[in-house]
Amino acid sequence: MTLPVFLGEDLTPPPASLGVGERAALGGSEGRHAASVRRIGAGERVDIVDGRGLRLTCDVIGSDKATLSLIVRESRREDAPVPEVVLVQALAKGGRDEAAVEICTETGVDRVIPWASQRAIVQWKGPKAEKGRTKWQAVARAAAKQSRRAFVPPVEDVVDSARLAAWIASLTAEGGVAFVCHEEASESLGAALVRIRRGSAADSLPARIALVVGPEGGIGAEESAQLVGAGALTVGLGTHVLRSSTAGAVALTLIRAAAGRY
Repeated sequence: MTLPVFLGEDLTPPPASLGVGERAALGGSEGRHAASVRRIGAGERVDIVDGRGLRLTCDVIGSDKATLSLIVRESRREDAPVPEVVLVQALAKGGRDEAAVEICTETGVDRVIPWASQRAIVQWKGPKAEKGRTKWQAVARAAAKQSRRAFVPPVEDVVDSARLAAWIASLTAEGGVAFVCHEEASESLGAALVRIRRGSAADSLPARIALVVGPEGGIGAEESAQLVGAGALTVGLGTHVLRSSTAGAVALTLIRAAAGRY
């Protein structure tokens, strides 16, 4: 059985400074949750992660209402997944965008970029932009803990379509690939992955892959042309039309399978 995971921002000393056999205390919100909500106590074992790949496996040697007292039994640095997969998720109504961030974090996405697409009903403007980004980041943190990940995908600032097109142009110029999930695409994502892998000298996928998922109303023709003009490829995800909350997870699963991660 996997161990419960807690983030180490409130670990004293900090995770990176600890070695095997050393003692530490987990306080703050994570310590209170572990001790008071999860009721973890002496004799149990937990993982403390820094969100960037470091995992400390610790024995609990004591607890109170707000703190766990720990001793480090194992320290290991996990490798970042290859390829790096970036989810470009359009803002969507009804919390479907947050659901997408949650399930894609659990599935293994590495980074998230919020996208203010032209057809998106939800808009992040002014103070709403940072508030929205912070909320998505909290969703990613919770999902990473639930799925026992040592990496927490960062959520970047919201981009409009012009900025997204410029980012895609830079990504593809550096050898990456961007897939735009589109119901009218003539090629499936699975076929595109096979074609790209066979065309690679090393028989491998690019080191960086972006998945662009539109809002509930879909991506308009002008916007699709703008992204394709920047170097993106439109791909389909089967015969059924998926919601904005599920398309990214399906696509991410296909990519991880093609990369040998499953």
